[in-house]
Amino acid sequence: MTDALLPPRADRRPVSDTRHGMTRVDDYAWLRADHWQEVMREPDKLPKDIRAYLEAENAYTQAYMAPTQALQETLFAEMKGRIKEDDSTVPAPDGPYAYSMDYISGGQFPRFCRSPRDLSAPPQVMLDGNALAEGLAFFRFGSIYQSPDHRLIAWASDDKGSELFTIRVRDAATGVDLEDWIDHTTSEFVWTADSSGFFYVEQDDNHRPCRVWLHHLGTQRATDKLIYEEPDAGFFVSIGKTQSEAYILISAHDHETTEIRFVPANSPETPPRLIAMREHGVQYDVEHWGDVFFIVTNRDGAEDFKIASAPVAGPEPAKWRDVIAHKPGHLIISLAVFARHMFRMERVNGLPRIVVREILSGEEHIIAQDEQAYSLGLSEVLEFDTDIMRFSYSSPTTPSQVFDYNMKTRERILRKRQEVPSGHDASQYVTRRVEAPAADGETVPVTLLYRKDSKLDGSAPLWLYGYGAYGISIPASFSTSALSLVDRGFVYAIAHIRGGKDKGYRWYTHGKLAHKMNSFTDFLAAADHLIAQGFTARGRIVAQGGSAGGLLMGAVANMDDGRFGAVVAEVPFVDCLNTMLDDTLPLTPPEWHEWGNPIESAEDYATIAAYSPYENVHAKAYPALLAVAGLTDPRVTYWEPAKWVARLRAVKTDNHPLLLKTHMGAGHGGSPGRFDRLKETALSYAFGIEVMGGGL
Repeated sequence: MTDALLPPRADRRPVSDTRHGMTRVDDYAWLRADHWQEVMREPDKLPKDIRAYLEAENAYTQAYMAPTQALQETLFAEMKGRIKEDDSTVPAPDGPYAYSMDYISGGQFPRFCRSPRDLSAPPQVMLDGNALAEGLAFFRFGSIYQSPDHRLIAWASDDKGSELFTIRVRDAATGVDLEDWIDHTTSEFVWTADSSGFFYVEQDDNHRPCRVWLHHLGTQRATDKLIYEEPDAGFFVSIGKTQSEAYILISAHDHETTEIRFVPANSPETPPRLIAMREHGVQYDVEHWGDVFFIVTNRDGAEDFKIASAPVAGPEPAKWRDVIAHKPGHLIISLAVFARHMFRMERVNGLPRIVVREILSGEEHIIAQDEQAYSLGLSEVLEFDTDIMRFSYSSPTTPSQVFDYNMKTRERILRKRQEVPSGHDASQYVTRRVEAPAADGETVPVTLLYRKDSKLDGSAPLWLYGYGAYGISIPASFSTSALSLVDRGFVYAIAHIRGGKDKGYRWYTHGKLAHKMNSFTDFLAAADHLIAQGFTARGRIVAQGGSAGGLLMGAVANMDDGRFGAVVAEVPFVDCLNTMLDDTLPLTPPEWHEWGNPIESAEDYATIAAYSPYENVHAKAYPALLAVAGLTDPRVTYWEPAKWVARLRAVKTDNHPLLLKTHMGAGHGGSPGRFDRLKETALSYAFGIEVMGGGL
């Protein structure tokens, strides 16, 4: 190794902390900027010593990966070649118009368009993300919504990657933005029924969405009316609107408790009315039909949720009546309600399905699918008085298809099939679902994708992805990027571990708090099973996960004894004990219900300390590691992966590569441009391919 490739070493500046009678020493706490809030808004304010270390790590990563540059360029070209550059969404009818998003050839960002409802004229571009991003180091659209009278377009954007959005309003006729603009918001806002203003959510100095305001067009922000303020630092606020557009919904929530208020959209000054007071562990969501609310809830022990109805005039829980009873193993994920029908997304036996119900008769039917593993997505329908719903379908071998489905006649019409310009022959690939036995008797679903001509004799490299938190289920969907791995002989696998909801709500609760270790052991069990079944061999697995899945990567890297040849950890939540001990950080108080509160509870402290990747780095051989961070990331702050890599480098006993790449002008989602994101994927893939022997 030349001097140019000597890895940087972070200074050790010990800081001790004693909690619950236990003292820890943190050598790298200095990497957390004391004024991190300012850094999120103005990255140039990062202290010089921290910047110098991050840039040294970036330079080392760039130098180490330089020999893979040709491979990265090849991977990028392959992945870009599978994307239809001049693509567009299926237009969604709304009143006299149909709205859509499109991309132009070479364009990094989408355009928001509208056309006559009958599509008799070409789409008119209302917002061009490429033009708006010009000259900016970072740009990402948030929400975009037309006003009910279609004269105005409100749009939110983030120009730092810190998820602090600015809302602006554009005149649809002239294309000129009004003087109304609101900053330091979330991406969410909702128009009033008369198009005279909108509700929005303000974030406080710690990035917590906490206040709902009503803004009237043409007035100063200082005159906006405060509609709701959430005093509990452990709760976030969000807003939405019922499908009927009759009611604005204001939700205060953490990860396991909900409290919703409603305001008539045609009377926005009306004080919000409460539907059900927050009750620890009780969640609910609301839709509207006629003079009733339909409520998806886990109240009364409905672990996998049920659907109840309540009168709008008095929606308190005492008046809730079951419409769809709780059925264990049938997890209700979401509900949409229209003039004559409702439909719900359920997850049964690890797979999603759509159930349509005629409201008056109660007659139901299921929209059937027929592959072993697949993904369903619900597309936004902008109207209420319609029999048409829209959904998308894909599988690891089947590119996405968008269908319009008539809930009355049950007719399914294909509206769009994802094009793969460079070509894709689904018959050359295999999708499978296998079950990996866990030590406690559970079985972990694993989705597999590989070429039909792959030799499954234990020699193939395998790319294993996992997440396992917040009840998020990773879909078995089509990925144009993953094909670049599979076409090089990899088996691509997704481990549907506990912490997600793949096998019902219980699958989530058994992968959080005191049961969090199950997520990690499930991932290891999946790896062991795939080795035992001959899909791969020890040392031939590349593990990948991001955010909470990055915590998974850190934990299994500490626990591993040779299964993994490489680990790719993207924006990894690896310093979770220190983060959960810092209640000034944007996500900490709401996260205590997911991970535990180590400030108040010695038991929670011990639980988190037992698996926190940063705390459990020790002198052993680690797989090759690539960590990716974002300087303006408010979800997983940049110093978590920076500290983790610094400690790993100081104590690990192997000579395997350890790389840290920090995006100095991006946040949690990395680069916002669709092609720039592919370059980041190409870097991760090239790292794993090279560790597996290169030339694949």
